[in-house]
Amino acid sequence: MEKPAPIETVSEWIAQAQRIIVFTGAGVSTESGIPDFRSPGGLWDRYDPEEFYFQRFVSSEKSRKMYWKMHAELYGLLTSVKPNPAHKACVELDRFDRLECVITQNVDNLHQEAGLPAEKVIEIHGNALQVGCLECDARHTRAEIQGWLEAGEEVPLCRKCGGLLKPTTISFGQAMPVDKMQEAEGRMKRCDLFIVIGSSLVVHPAALMPAYAKASGARLVIVNLTETPYDDKADLVIYGKAGEVMAEVIQRAKQLIVT
Repeated sequence: MEKPAPIETVSEWIAQAQRIIVFTGAGVSTESGIPDFRSPGGLWDRYDPEEFYFQRFVSSEKSRKMYWKMHAELYGLLTSVKPNPAHKACVELDRFDRLECVITQNVDNLHQEAGLPAEKVIEIHGNALQVGCLECDARHTRAEIQGWLEAGEEVPLCRKCGGLLKPTTISFGQAMPVDKMQEAEGRMKRCDLFIVIGSSLVVHPAALMPAYAKASGARLVIVNLTETPYDDKADLVIYGKAGEVMAEVIQRAKQLIVT
C-alpha cells in the first residue's frame, strides 16, 4: 500500500486533532522579509551582540544609546513588513476551531497582524512593538517611543517614574518571562498535535518545547528548511518553506474538515 504524501498526512492529523499548538521561529519571519539576526545582512552583522546584554543595558548609558539606535533600525523594518501564508495558516487553524495557541520565538507582532487573537499568541521572547518600564512596568507602544526618539531623545525614560524603558523583547542575559513559559507548558500538556514551523530548534529553553509536547502524548510535526536536532523524535518532518508548505496543508485540511 502506497504511503500517504506528507502534506496529506499532516492535513489528516489536523482534521483529527482537537487541540493544536503551532510553534513558530525565525523562518516564518524571514519569509515576510525580516532577516534572521544571525544571518548575513542581519543586525549582528552591523552590531556587536555583546553590546546588547541585559546587564549592559541596565548599567551603561553608552550601551542604552547604541541599543536604541539599533532598535530604531529594527522598528523601521518591522513597520514595513506584512504577514505571509504561514501566519495566515495559523489564523485558518483558529477558524477551524482546533488551535490551542501559537507559541512564537518571533517578536514582530505579525501573528496578531494576520488576524490571530492576542490571547492565542504566547510570545516567549517578547514583542518589539511594545515597550515597558523596568521599574514600574508602565507600558507604551513602540510608535509612541519612536516619536520621542525622532524628537531628539537618545535614551527614552518613563514619564511616570523616570525609570529605564525597554522593548518587551528578551535580551541576552535577561530572564525568560516566567508567566509566558508556565502558560506555554500548561497548554502543551493539553495539546494532541504540535507543529513546529520555521525554527531550527537550537535556542534554549524554547527548543525543548517540542520534546515536552511529544512526552505529553502529542504528535510532533516539523516544517523547516533545514534539519533540526529533533527530527528523529518527530512523527513527520517536511523540509521546505514555511509559507508554501502550510498553504498546501491548510488547503487540503479545509477540504477534509468541510467534507
